[in-house]
Amino acid sequence: MNKKENPYHDNSMFKGAPPENFAKAEILRRNMTEAEKILWDKLKNNPWGFKFRRQHPLHIFIVDFYCHLLKLVIEIDGHYHNFPPQIIKDKERNELLTFQDLTIIRFSNFEVKNKIEVVLQKIEEKCNSSIQPPR
Repeated sequence: MNKKENPYHDNSMFKGAPPENFAKAEILRRNMTEAEKILWDKLKNNPWGFKFRRQHPLHIFIVDFYCHLLKLVIEIDGHYHNFPPQIIKDKERNELLTFQDLTIIRFSNFEVKNKIEVVLQKIEEKCNSSIQPPR
């Protein structure tokens, strides 16, 4: 079954991600960083009841974690995200994803590894603030 026949690959969930990103995402899921593994362990069965996906293709990117219902992207940044060229790339990435009507929150590897309860609290607050009341 190809992506066009598979209802899982609806465009709204992937924002037009190119086909090659799906294979890249699978490789990234098999080779998650320590911080990604720690957070995924908490997100996959989270107490808030929201489904998160890991290494999820969105637009031209692959995001670390994504909740489609909330349109929420969670990124975990390694040390290289502190260098000026990467700061510029991250800013452009955030702008493109925000333009796609997505919300992005970022945490450092250090925060995830050493302050996971604080990270989870911030994610819970973002989840609660992202819930749209029925009209």
